[in-house]
Amino acid sequence: MSKLAIITLPDPLLRAASAPVERVDDEVRRLADDMLETMYEAPGIGLAAVQVAVPRRLLVLDVAEKENQEPSPIVMINPEIIKLGDTRVPYEEGCLSIPDVRVEIERPSTLTVRFIDRNGREQQLDAAGLLATAIQHELDHLDGRLIIDFMSRLKRDIVIRKFKKLARLDSSA
Repeated sequence: MSKLAIITLPDPLLRAASAPVERVDDEVRRLADDMLETMYEAPGIGLAAVQVAVPRRLLVLDVAEKENQEPSPIVMINPEIIKLGDTRVPYEEGCLSIPDVRVEIERPSTLTVRFIDRNGREQQLDAAGLLATAIQHELDHLDGRLIIDFMSRLKRDIVIRKFKKLARLDSSA
């Protein structure tokens, strides 16, 4: 396994819709393992393949509390939400591709998602709470949507300008 570089705003790839994974093979499983290692080291609770510059519909998650629970990694290939709950709850979300920015987002508190697992088998999962929020957040990435899209236009523009400035400074260094 190896740690991958996480792309950050303003990289235009973050706005691209990800293509479906054609088949689950050793290359896809290796990417999922590398993504999990990258996510744990970041540290984060979710990571979409597009965040490591691979625009494919693959995401990894682990919402286990680090001190209190054993790791519980989930790999979802071509995930699709098939049902959203009626109750919405706010949660302050962060993003590994937009460091140090937090946005309160109201999302459905439960969902049912269908996906292919790392062994190529179709699965269905009912999720609630933080896991449901994390799945929705990562699925947003696969569709080119970011947490800043839930901000007012003014706040979003300020964040984008900040990250563009940081990118210019990094490239000139």
